[in-house]
Amino acid sequence: MDPAQNQVLAGLLTACARRDQAAFARLYQSTSSKLFGVAVRILRREDWAEEVLQDCYVSIWNHAGSYEAGRSAPMTWMTSIVRNRCLDWLRRPNLEVALGRPDDDGDDPLENVPSEAPGPLEALARSADAKALGECLRRLEARQRQAIMLAFYEGLSHSQLASHMHEPLGTVKTWVRRGLERLKGCLGTV
Repeated sequence: MDPAQNQVLAGLLTACARRDQAAFARLYQSTSSKLFGVAVRILRREDWAEEVLQDCYVSIWNHAGSYEAGRSAPMTWMTSIVRNRCLDWLRRPNLEVALGRPDDDGDDPLENVPSEAPGPLEALARSADAKALGECLRRLEARQRQAIMLAFYEGLSHSQLASHMHEPLGTVKTWVRRGLERLKGCLGTV
């Protein structure tokens, strides 16, 4: 996101801290589609993403005063709220409620839920893949690794990375491209 857009969003968050409902509506219009995309990528279900996103905007409204422009870009701050709330959602113990299954029949509602967890062989393969990826990431230059990690875990675009890292857009794009090339080469040899 360009610096001008960051400034607009930061101003809207400041206005939200003063309980300006019109500013909140503009903030929602400007950011909801991207944040919804982040939620869907993590949760893999649109209905869950909609519910979590609603909670996130309540949290953004209630905590807008705690946003500090010097610590992160507005979208980075809001994306971290969405990401954390999604992860909390996935960890919650009442899965049967989220799946819309009543628990009044006395049976364990989790018995009928198909497991999405990997089997033992798949877990072993993933573990080996994770170790290989971790090793290859460690081999990257620090700035390449940081750019790739921010793009992957925080969902930042190239322009958001450039703003967050205080570097020119072309430089950040080069770091990501070269870093991914090095990862591909490294993973091909591991």
